[in-house]
Amino acid sequence: MGEAKGGRSAQLKHTGLRHGWTTGACATAATTAAYTALLTGDFPDPVTITLPKGQTPSFALAAESLADGRAMAGIVKDAGDDPDVTHGALIRATVRVLPRGSGVVFAAGPGVGTITRPGLPLDVGEPAVNPVPRQMMREHVALVAGRYGGTGDVEITVSVDHGEEIARSTWNPRLGILGGLSILGTTGIVVPYSCSAWIDSIRRGVDVARAAGRTHVAGCTGSTSEKTVVAEYGLPEDALLDMGDFAGAVLKYVRRHPVDRLTICGGFAKLSKLAAGHLDLHSGRSQVDKAFLADLARAGGADESLAASVSTANTGLAALQLCASAAVPLGDLVAVAARDQAVGVLRGAPVVVDVICIDRAGVVVGRSGLS
Repeated sequence: MGEAKGGRSAQLKHTGLRHGWTTGACATAATTAAYTALLTGDFPDPVTITLPKGQTPSFALAAESLADGRAMAGIVKDAGDDPDVTHGALIRATVRVLPRGSGVVFAAGPGVGTITRPGLPLDVGEPAVNPVPRQMMREHVALVAGRYGGTGDVEITVSVDHGEEIARSTWNPRLGILGGLSILGTTGIVVPYSCSAWIDSIRRGVDVARAAGRTHVAGCTGSTSEKTVVAEYGLPEDALLDMGDFAGAVLKYVRRHPVDRLTICGGFAKLSKLAAGHLDLHSGRSQVDKAFLADLARAGGADESLAASVSTANTGLAALQLCASAAVPLGDLVAVAARDQAVGVLRGAPVVVDVICIDRAGVVVGRSGLS
């Protein structure tokens, strides 16, 4: 028998889902085609690039133009089976030759954002073309220059059709990336349902908050919980982390990059999962443990009849309501247990934690106090 293989590629093969390409890979392919046309007069179609891990995908051109010392090539992003907001977007790269010694210069065209806040891997004022895609583009410019006798001194303007509109569905505005999308990707490949983009945005959110001098940040499961922590603590927008279901991603990154205080705020049912030790709160990957809630209720003074009712309740909120009728503070008990789980994941990092549980209307139904 062959050796079993794991990892993300094995997961993808097992699911049968189709992988896709990052915006960074598409921009690199468009740059390669445009610079080739600038030096030779012809656009390679399809255009083949080499990704950081050695894969060599080919991309069909969806747009091209060559005039006035500039070449533009466009590629439609295919995100495979990943639910990516940029799937189907047209990524364009326009290349023009610069004086010898200029190197490779990047510019943000329509639909690509500009960095306006510190804490991201690019300086304020830079186009939101991330470091790995920049390196990929530089390497492919050098390859094309070597092959066709260019100097490799070029300006690359990356644009995304309707990118500013698409960016409203991303975290970019909160991170201070204004005017459009970011050109992203570290491997060039989008793994379906990997959630890597969301987790990366959490990490960047922590970086931005720290760079802004924030000492208190909040991981929130949604917009209602964000409103709750703003009302409770008056936190500014750049101190709010759109945690979604990824409590573990917040805790593990804050463990390595501490802030003085972390508040976790979310719906009672989701945070009951964290209280039970789940770090991924998605309904498809963890469930509310009614037996666990029943044990907490017992610890809070519930009799066996109430505990039995909690263990068979239809939802977490139903269990909460049963306990509220009997003056058993299940919300507080869940918040305390969730806080203790969070502290355990932090492994002694110098971070004070508190947890707030809310109901669907945003009413606070449980508090932990500070760790």
